[in-house]
Amino acid sequence: GVCGEGPHLPVTCMTETELYTLYKGVYVPSSLHPPESLRYYEEFTFRPDDILIVTYPKSGTTWMQEILPLIISGGDPASVETLHNWDRVPWLEENRALTLNLEKRPSPRMFTTHFHYSMMPPSFFEVKPKVIYIMRNPKDVFTSAFHYFGSTSFLVKPGPQSEFLQKFLDGEVIFGSWFDHVKGWLNAKDKGSIMYISYEELLKNLKDSVTRIAQFMEKSLDTEVIEKIAERCLFKNMKKNSMSNYSAVPKEFMDQSKSEFLRKGIAGDWKNQLTEAEAEYFDAVYKDKMKDVKYKFVWD
Repeated sequence: GVCGEGPHLPVTCMTETELYTLYKGVYVPSSLHPPESLRYYEEFTFRPDDILIVTYPKSGTTWMQEILPLIISGGDPASVETLHNWDRVPWLEENRALTLNLEKRPSPRMFTTHFHYSMMPPSFFEVKPKVIYIMRNPKDVFTSAFHYFGSTSFLVKPGPQSEFLQKFLDGEVIFGSWFDHVKGWLNAKDKGSIMYISYEELLKNLKDSVTRIAQFMEKSLDTEVIEKIAERCLFKNMKKNSMSNYSAVPKEFMDQSKSEFLRKGIAGDWKNQLTEAEAEYFDAVYKDKMKDVKYKFVWD
């Protein structure tokens, strides 16, 4: 189809078939996830003290890639200033992971994944590394994705909002259904090695969240260090970190003049995005799909 973009010529829109690979039932962007990187992850060997940030896209991944290294390093700013976030806490399923010699990294290693629980490789279930699972109000996830998808060349453009909303709710977007992702991880077998936290909790009380994450990591930090980390990880401060704000990504890959990667960092922006009818429809689908979930979400 044609994307009505730009003042000059219509931009041809790439479709799911052209840009995505269907992997274990969910779409992944082909350019970032060639077969060899997916295989690398399938055969990856975890260590018990690895820490894995797990998220459905647009739920606070970048934020946790800032918080975690600072906790592990005891607040040393070099931990987030010397390496890009995609190298300091790399995605295991992306082609970049093949180049980073992750086997040689000293423990505790930090990784990121957008995989569903059911997609995790054998070693994960044998070794049971630590997982920090971040969730975010799906209406805000949708809003963030709507802006983000439109700014990149490797993702299918969202198209009209009502159309994208239907795709999002049906899981016809990268990494599939938000509902399946969250339910899968909430029903994980080894809950002892998983910490659940929400984007909204981080926003509400970052200091308390940093304290909880440090405890989960079994890292004892004094109050002063925790305060310093929390201050540094406030969205407005993190946004200034060129190693975290994706400013190094070439424009043809991600055009931040269309939408900044770290856009607003707030909760409730969906209210500026969804029409009343769309919000009601979203709520109805949510209620139906989440009816058996016992977890108490901050946004309910």
